[in-house]
Amino acid sequence: MLSNSLVELDRAHLVHPVASYRGHEKAGVRVLRSAKGATVTDSTGHTMIDGFAGLWCVNAGYGHESIVEAAAEQMRILPYATGYFGLGSEPAIRLAAALAEHAPGDLNHVFFTLGGSDAVDSTVRFIRYYQHARGKPEKDQFISVEQGYHGSSTVGAGLTALPAFHAGFGVPFDWQHKIPSHYSYRNPAGSDPAAIIAASTASLRGKVAELGGPDRVAAFYCEPIQGSGGVLVPPPGWMKAMRELCHELDILFVADEVITGFGRTGPLFACEEEGIVPDLMTTAKGLTSGYVPMGAVFLSEHVYNTIADGAGAAAIGHGYTYSAHPVSAAVGLAVLRLYESGLLENGRRAGARLMEGLGRLRDHPLVGEVRGRGLLAAVELVTDKARKTPLPAEADPARRIFDRAWDNGLVIRAFGNGILGYAPPLCCTDREIDAIVDRTRRTLDQTLADPAIRAAMR
Repeated sequence: MLSNSLVELDRAHLVHPVASYRGHEKAGVRVLRSAKGATVTDSTGHTMIDGFAGLWCVNAGYGHESIVEAAAEQMRILPYATGYFGLGSEPAIRLAAALAEHAPGDLNHVFFTLGGSDAVDSTVRFIRYYQHARGKPEKDQFISVEQGYHGSSTVGAGLTALPAFHAGFGVPFDWQHKIPSHYSYRNPAGSDPAAIIAASTASLRGKVAELGGPDRVAAFYCEPIQGSGGVLVPPPGWMKAMRELCHELDILFVADEVITGFGRTGPLFACEEEGIVPDLMTTAKGLTSGYVPMGAVFLSEHVYNTIADGAGAAAIGHGYTYSAHPVSAAVGLAVLRLYESGLLENGRRAGARLMEGLGRLRDHPLVGEVRGRGLLAAVELVTDKARKTPLPAEADPARRIFDRAWDNGLVIRAFGNGILGYAPPLCCTDREIDAIVDRTRRTLDQTLADPAIRAAMR
């Protein structure tokens, strides 16, 4: 089928996620045709480095035959197996065991989902059941962090704290609450790590008190690095301080590692960097490197046992048709083998090179801050470095910067406020990392020449 025919079919029928429907109809789709390693090619033959790994997820890179063969072989042997009725499949069992072995602390129990959003939804159900099993049903309030992202399902979108996911949807619910982000570049407490940590712990204490005290609060959710909020990196010690405070207040601590998990920041799980053992942890994306849908909820021993003992002989009424899908599990095992056989180490090297390269962009007139950890990074653009003035809306940064980078052979995440997000595959070579930096500088130079940007800098 000709690509222009695909554009028309897409325009007429395919509803795209997080898009202006009318805007997309007008612009038309860009059709991706193929991919290999860290590069993608569109239907016109234009080849780009995928500096965003699809949607933060193709951690292993594209085109690994070992992953493809694992999926194909499993489809031949057993394409589906339900987890209901006490049934199961070997790949799902082995993947759960392997993940438990690699997970922090006593996160020994794994519930499989289709992705990150329903993993977050599952935590809410598990946590409510846990609190009821403890005889504390009044602990029914949930707290997350402003600019955080916890999915776009109805419940998860309420824990998410980004306006686009709330407007017109009737969320957040009245049991979902927020505290300010640690966003160091624009934090009212300043940039001092100790001050930011003190402000965040005080905010959590204050919110808990406002809600009626610890006896009313069920759980606190946070990301090791806030991804969709703009790749906001907390100061060292922030996660540990928040986890310890939750333990003190008898509030379950949920680490959302959907983006940061599976080598994105260096180790297999970002929680490892501060020795954090959450009560529950969500993952997806890099779990299967985006090759097939799958997510997972890790439950600690005390959460799992409290739920199990509370239910006794009764069934716990939560599950999905595709929970522990054998093909997804087979892919997950193949991807995990790649991480263990050198991909994690390559990702660490590539991440150090990326951060060093992006750091050299700080001298550019538009660059206010470069931040990140491993292969998760951001460049925040401003029109006035001293005042930290964001790019003007008239410059349409989300669209125009994305388009410039695309034309320059680079896929990045261009946020509407002028933040550029990076999450390239762990398989990137030195040459590809250097090309990401070079093409970013070219994109920044073109953006600097934009009349709307020039006008704002006068």
